[in-house]
Amino acid sequence: MSVFPKISLRLEVENYLKAGFMNKEILSALGKQEAERRFETLLHNLSHPPSFTTVRVNTHLASVQHVKNLLFDELQKFNGLSFPVLQHPDLQDVLLIPVIGPRKNIKQQPCEVIVGAQCGSAVLRGAHVYVPGIVSASKFMKGGDDVSVYSDIKGKCKKGAKEFDGTKIFLGNGISELSRKEIFSGLPELKGVGVRMTEPVYLSPSFDNVLPSYLFLQNLPSAVVSHVLDPQPGEKILDLCAAPGGKTTHIAALMHDQGEVIALDKISKKVEKIKQNALLLGLNSIRAFCFDGTKALKLDMVKDTDGEPPFLPESFDRILLDAPCSGMGQRPNMACTWTLKEVMSYQPLQRKLFTVAVELLKPGGVLVYSTCTVTLAENEEQVAWALEAFPGLQLQHQDPQVGGEGMLGAGLSPEQLKRLQRFDPSAMRSLDRDIGSLRDASIEDLVWLANKDCIGFFIARFVKCKSTQ
Repeated sequence: MSVFPKISLRLEVENYLKAGFMNKEILSALGKQEAERRFETLLHNLSHPPSFTTVRVNTHLASVQHVKNLLFDELQKFNGLSFPVLQHPDLQDVLLIPVIGPRKNIKQQPCEVIVGAQCGSAVLRGAHVYVPGIVSASKFMKGGDDVSVYSDIKGKCKKGAKEFDGTKIFLGNGISELSRKEIFSGLPELKGVGVRMTEPVYLSPSFDNVLPSYLFLQNLPSAVVSHVLDPQPGEKILDLCAAPGGKTTHIAALMHDQGEVIALDKISKKVEKIKQNALLLGLNSIRAFCFDGTKALKLDMVKDTDGEPPFLPESFDRILLDAPCSGMGQRPNMACTWTLKEVMSYQPLQRKLFTVAVELLKPGGVLVYSTCTVTLAENEEQVAWALEAFPGLQLQHQDPQVGGEGMLGAGLSPEQLKRLQRFDPSAMRSLDRDIGSLRDASIEDLVWLANKDCIGFFIARFVKCKSTQ
């Protein structure tokens, strides 16, 4: 049952999405009524968190079973509940922890804290409220007060307001760590926890500093991507748009830290984050550079620049292009203020990056393209374009195949659609999940639910059959 409104979008963006999910091919296959039902399910599910929190085990430092046991012990400290920890049968280094909720019997407190939409989404996935995310607090709030936390999904609350009567969504209760006066003192060093959540609407363990060298918090489809790339020890791999480094470090771990993983991102702070994650996880095969991926191809055929970007053509055995995208598959997301122009701006950029990736890939090499969005234009249409633009590319079957097949509407054949993976939040209606129902469910049913009820995501795998030089 839905406890939040469907995702709030600009009308032009909602109509654009609807046109994609109700294109002629879909209407012909499903009928108008079923297509409309799926689109409404998509909009509602995007505002709710997935059914499971997913963590990836850093197999470079420890076995999955060892970390699973450690994690189970850690989770016993959380709210006095016994959370099951499941190992994914098709992704051996992935652990699943169910999310409990929505809980509807939480008594709201007179003292209120309003947070921004981004902070609110993090709270729904188990985070505490950090000071920078707090927009407003009740007039007399003191440290240690019981407070109710709300998300200002439309961004209308003024920073430092003492009350707010606009649209706000209840996220649960917590205990304030600081007074209102301390929070809005203007001190830039205040970045810690402002409200410690004690009764969240969705009960999901906080992974803040939980086994940081052993675990990486990662959405399920994001963990699938590196397995689909299938990196091998000794290879030279490029992660073209790598921040914050979840997939980069996964690739290095799957290669047993043997070989070379080059990670690029054009924002220096994000590159530092990649380096920090590699250090924390004990991975030495990663080299991260602050560099624009669209310029990563060395156009003059002079000698290589000591392994630094730009690179000579056909330098890499495998390339991951986890492309910048509109992010319309992220969950939970109660509001997106983007214009249609902004949403549509990613397709040309993705094609620039894809073209560079094809040139940098060795003949016989593998290119995996992925996004965390649900639009047809950034996913299946890009595959159709790529196959036409680069005759030397061949679309391949994926292993493991965890998501559904591709979406109709881009003119791809049924066989081609089966070679894609689309994780579609419209695939199932949202469910209430309590401890009792989880204990009664079989492991197979829980894994099926985790595979279906996750963020929106897309994966395509290509092989370069002949040189482009």
